[in-house]
This record gives sequence, structure tokens and C-alpha cells, in this order.
Amino acid sequence: MMQKVEAVVIRTTDYGESNKIVTLYTRENGKVGVMARGAKKPKSRLAAVSQLFIHGLFLFQRSGGLGTLNQAEMISSFKEIRSDLFLAAYATYMVEMVDKLTDEKEPNEPLFNLLQQTLMYLDEGIDPDVLLRIFEMKMMAVAGISPELDQCASCGDTDIPTGFSIVQAGFLCKKCMHKDERAFWITPHTARLLRLFYYMDMNRLGQISLKDETKRELKLIIQSYYDEYSGLTLKSKRFLEQLEKMGDFKG
Repeated sequence: MMQKVEAVVIRTTDYGESNKIVTLYTRENGKVGVMARGAKKPKSRLAAVSQLFIHGLFLFQRSGGLGTLNQAEMISSFKEIRSDLFLAAYATYMVEMVDKLTDEKEPNEPLFNLLQQTLMYLDEGIDPDVLLRIFEMKMMAVAGISPELDQCASCGDTDIPTGFSIVQAGFLCKKCMHKDERAFWITPHTARLLRLFYYMDMNRLGQISLKDETKRELKLIIQSYYDEYSGLTLKSKRFLEQLEKMGDFKG
């Protein structure tokens, strides 16, 4: 049975001398693997569309295991991402996170939209650090590790939070900060950003400018939370960390 889907390429694996196994994250069916025969050959009609990050329409033959890719029509190659080492590193982190946190053939159209929109904004020059923090916050729901962002995780108080606790998995009010000596003390601004990034409609995203200090604070909290609860080990994350240590970009 032939099926046509809208998808983003989230992983490619060489197979044999000339083929590729292409992992698509589709709007219709979630994650799907297809065999792109001959895609490693430069003159193949599948060569351009079977590369990482490509957004397009893909026609493939469905089967019990891997489908077979017959043809594809490119919607966007995300040219700016593909031509910039640092943007490509951010995008690779995002697609690897989607790949690691999803199972085959489990439809999730909101997740497809999140991935496609985030890559589009990254390609258009929106601050990659901000985009990555938003993406990470939203992916917490996919990972099943959503923190408590609507009230104090300990007592339920809805006043402006004073801290974020990894142990308590969410915000803490001032009177509950003593319950976690390692809780992060946060400003009301940081609390608003964490909640905004988790809930915001990506269609309404405009230019967001944050101070480097705020970016570092958000990164530390979010990544500490993932380290505690997700069990994720991403090669792309390590590569980003190496770039940061080299001083080639501001974290």
C-alpha cells in the first residue's frame, strides 16, 4: 500500500554501498523508517531528499517493517541551518531528541508541528539558545517528565515561586525552599520564562531577546532536570558542549 506523508528527516543511516535507511517524523503517523534505495548515489533522485532536516512530502510503500521510499517532494531544505556548523548542531540536537523520545508509528501532530516550526525559526535567524530552551521545555511532556509549573510542587501555593527544585520536580514557594537545600533560587522573570516556554503557542513566537546570564540560568535548570529524570544520552548534546568549551559561541 502506498502512503504519502508530510515529514522531517530526523535520522539517516547508510545501508550497503548505495542505500540509506531514512527515519522520518511524519505529521500523519509519527516516526516511520523507510529504505531509500540508491540514495547514496549523487545522481539519485532520492539523494537530496534523504538528508537530515529535509522537510517534504514523501511517498513510500508501506510494509510490516521498513517501508520503501519511492519519491519525495522537498518543501524546505533549511538552507541556513545546513550551511552553518553551529545551527546544524542545534538542529541535530533537536531531531535526535525527537528520535530518542518517540516510538515508531505513534501519531503526534503537535510534536511534528513543534519540530517543523522550531527548525523554521532556527533557519530564519531566531536566537538558537532561546529556541533550544523552548524546545527542551516542550519536549518534557513528550518524555513524560513534565514539572509542576502552576503551583508550588510541595504545598500547592500559587504565589510567585522563589525556586525550582529538581528533587520536588517543579517550582517552590518561599516557605518551602528549606525542603530542598539544592533548589535553584530564581527570579520572577525566570519563573515566567520557564512557564512561558512550556505553554506558549509557537505560532505566536516573535523575537525574544534574553541576557546571557538569563540564558545560562535557564540552561542549567533545564539540563539538570533532564539529567535527573530523562535518562537521555545524546551525542549531539556532547557536541554542543564541546563547541561551548572551544569558545566558538555563547552558551
